[in-house]
Amino acid sequence: MKRLDNPTHRFEQVALDWEVPPPEVHIEVYEDATKSILAENNSPDIGFRWSLNPYRGCTHACAYCYARPSHEYLGFGAGTDFDTRIAVKLKAPELLREALAKRSWRRELIAFSGDTDCYQPLEAQYLLTRRCLEVCLEFGNPVGLITKSFLVTRDVDILEAMAREGLVSVAISVAFADDDMARLMEPGAPRPSKRIEALARLAAAGVPCEVVVAPIIPGLNDDQIPAILERARAAGAVGAGHVLLRLPGAVREVFLTRLKEKFPLRAKRVEALLAEARDGRLNDPRFGHRMTGSGPYWEAVAASFELHCRRLGLTAERCVLEPKPRPVPLRGQMNLFDPPAAKATAGSRRMR
Repeated sequence: MKRLDNPTHRFEQVALDWEVPPPEVHIEVYEDATKSILAENNSPDIGFRWSLNPYRGCTHACAYCYARPSHEYLGFGAGTDFDTRIAVKLKAPELLREALAKRSWRRELIAFSGDTDCYQPLEAQYLLTRRCLEVCLEFGNPVGLITKSFLVTRDVDILEAMAREGLVSVAISVAFADDDMARLMEPGAPRPSKRIEALARLAAAGVPCEVVVAPIIPGLNDDQIPAILERARAAGAVGAGHVLLRLPGAVREVFLTRLKEKFPLRAKRVEALLAEARDGRLNDPRFGHRMTGSGPYWEAVAASFELHCRRLGLTAERCVLEPKPRPVPLRGQMNLFDPPAAKATAGSRRMR
């Protein structure tokens, strides 16, 4: 990869939209010369077949991010490198256009993004996600979008146009109801209150929205679930889902180090409850992508989640996209992120 290192020049019209105090560390940006943009997934535990990631690495710096190990394939580390050494796929819109123009393509749903947030701060300058959405709108291709960023509201014009054609649904990821707690685990991400505001703006524009409480960290944020669901419903969310914390590979060390540093009095309880919900292990490699848990504790959390969803009128089913007819034949209704043969159960969720 080629490193991009240019000082801000005096005629520059756009800048990174941090939404939070910028990090003290230096951010390095690399050009990713990938020759394809759509990643195909065949795991039954991931609820989508195709995903698009304009960026690798993420300055949101969430300690729990399951995508961290993917940075090791670039020769980088899964810790600070993941937060500060970002690969940018500059040709993403052009590569997407080529993919959607193929005769073999059948307008299957594309998840934005499968790994890192497609609206992280660099998007304010590179506009890759926006340009990819413009391509999807042009081709009438359905999109399932998930993000933590308020920057998604910048593209409300495109998302509104896509929603009118049944082409898009947006999921806002919120792990904490408390802004201060969130900052300790998600230092580069927008405050949860801003994410709820983003959800409200999109819903007001007619964009189908849902909230995903992800990840649920036993003993740390599980008691905040009702508040998150209530605020999301008041903002206009129509659905909700949740994901249990996963700690694949190097994520375990990154997360536990941050947990012990920021929440020293809760660390042991969090580890104990997570192990209880994961069949005695913090992360079982046999179920690397498993997003639910087991045992009495997790059953109680899942039951409580379902109860609050019913009380608030939030559906546990993914938003069904019904794209308007285009020249390319459709395969029928498309259920956001869910595999065709899978049926979502109340309180369970497939994400990212």
